[in-house]
Amino acid sequence: MSNVIKIAIVDDNSFLINAIKEKLSFFEDIQFKYSAGNGKEIIQKLEQDKNIDVILMDIEMPVMNGIEATLEIKKRYPQIKIIMLTVFDNDENIFNAIKAGADGYLLKEVDPNGLYQGILETLSGGAAMTPSIALKTLKLLRNPIDFEIVDKEVEEVKLTTREIEVLEQLSKGLSYSVIAENLFLSPSTVRKHIENIYSKLQVHSKLEAVQKAKRNNLI
Repeated sequence: MSNVIKIAIVDDNSFLINAIKEKLSFFEDIQFKYSAGNGKEIIQKLEQDKNIDVILMDIEMPVMNGIEATLEIKKRYPQIKIIMLTVFDNDENIFNAIKAGADGYLLKEVDPNGLYQGILETLSGGAAMTPSIALKTLKLLRNPIDFEIVDKEVEEVKLTTREIEVLEQLSKGLSYSVIAENLFLSPSTVRKHIENIYSKLQVHSKLEAVQKAKRNNLI
């Protein structure tokens, strides 16, 4: 490893990207290379320049979330360390991030020194974790079965062919009106299909619906 640590930041909130950059600006051996607004964009940027040591990755993002991006990046560039940097510390996110190959998991409220030490620890082969995350991870290791039960329940959900078509369009980030036009439906019919999808998958947002559908091979 060279003396300079090359960093990329992935977050759909430009204000938070600047806040992270500001935290890292205190450390002379940190070099910010570039940022991306979602998982798909960071993968495209890595194709152009994969000379990155650490990626600080948000979880909840449009187009492709941080967990999906982590899985893909780890397949292509296993040498790049990925630290999830998020406001979310729920058990399912932690579980899925670790399964995807994340090297660390810090909350965005981490102070500059904590973030810097987490980066150094990860590059040294450790796993940077906010204490509360580490505690949750231990609990998950002791009782890993919960999410398998959740996934099994979702797998048993059946969507109609039309609902799957709507969900596929939704996963591309298209608006209701564009989906309606593409599928020759009225916007109100599209909205009704999406309500049915939310109900069947037991989710409350577009992102959750797409994540669960992909995880269970519905789309």
